Amino acid sequence: MPSEYYHPIPWWVVVLIVMILMTQSFWLFTDARRREKNRWFWGIWGLIQFPMPILFYSIFHIYLPYRRSKTNRDPS
Repeated sequence: MPSEYYHPIPWWVVVLIVMILMTQSFWLFTDARRREKNRWFWGIWGLIQFPMPILFYSIFHIYLPYRRSKTNRDPS
């Protein structure tokens, strides 16, 4: 590969990406454990990519169950 096309990624970008992925994975793992969902699946998926795991988790395990429980309450 010619050196004129080689642009290394700065070290701070790599550190930032690692920190984002680790934080996301830790949050997904702990929240999935608290809600008794597949904690290992969410934790590992959170290490692999960003932001799709946290979006899917937020929609399917936080927002939709909250919305279902809100609509199933008795009107009093």
